[in-house]
Amino acid sequence: MTPAARRALGAAGRLFYERGIHAVGVDLIAVEAGVTKKSLYDRFGSKEQIVVEYLADRDERWRAFLAPYVEAAETPRARILAVFDALRGWAEGVDGVEGHLAKGCSMVNAHAEISDPAHPAYPIIAGQKAWMLGLFTDLAGGVASSGAAAARLGRTLMLLHEGALVAHGLRVFPGAIDQARGDAEALLDAAAARASGHR
Repeated sequence: MTPAARRALGAAGRLFYERGIHAVGVDLIAVEAGVTKKSLYDRFGSKEQIVVEYLADRDERWRAFLAPYVEAAETPRARILAVFDALRGWAEGVDGVEGHLAKGCSMVNAHAEISDPAHPAYPIIAGQKAWMLGLFTDLAGGVASSGAAAARLGRTLMLLHEGALVAHGLRVFPGAIDQARGDAEALLDAAAARASGHR
């Protein structure tokens, strides 16, 4: 991607997140990025494709941000809790990274505007959440007593994670991510107790 295209994608991402996808036009993106409207269409082809690349970039950056947290954890339990630690870091900003959740989850926000499965951005939105569910389910396999238990625990952890995202973004109450992490710990304690009872 050329420097101008990177500027355009950065401007589009900021504007889409702050103002909403439907509220932001290509003209504004071009002005904010310091590029011509023609160059935007030459590079991306359409506003829809800019939205696709914005969401794909956001997803890739989250995965890259999350990976070191999970990889550094030494036990299955710690790897699950590391996802919540990464979420807190992503939300609040740590290690020189600016917080990314001032207006909640970008995928949830995008889904509020793009609910048509035929839209080219829809698979990015749904795929990101499916990936998170898969991650939690895989990690739960290290602590659950069976595959069915891991699937159920993965879904419950996903609900905690997504609930924390929404509560944090809406500022429903303080410390939503920390509470979700604490509740995840309690779930893991219960899962470990069940697993030891099956041995």
